[in-house]
Amino acid sequence: MIKKPITINLSTGLEARPVAQLVQVACRFSSEIYVEIGEKKFNAKSMMGMMTLGLDAGEEILVSANGVDEEAAMTSIEEYLRNQ
Repeated sequence: MIKKPITINLSTGLEARPVAQLVQVACRFSSEIYVEIGEKKFNAKSMMGMMTLGLDAGEEILVSANGVDEEAAMTSIEEYLRNQ
């Protein structure tokens, strides 16, 4: 399992379209991927769960990936959140 803090660099934060794109990135991998902030933890492959986070640009989240392709999954999630 890999856990990594990531700062959201998306100018709009995680609104509907960026959340949908993040879920698409996560769904490309077989690993379990979770996003945590404070006490909240949601499956990154769940559109409904991710929408409830309501994250803004500049906020830091903890992303965890666990599975056979966890490193590739973490790299892709990090690239999406940091480079958009």
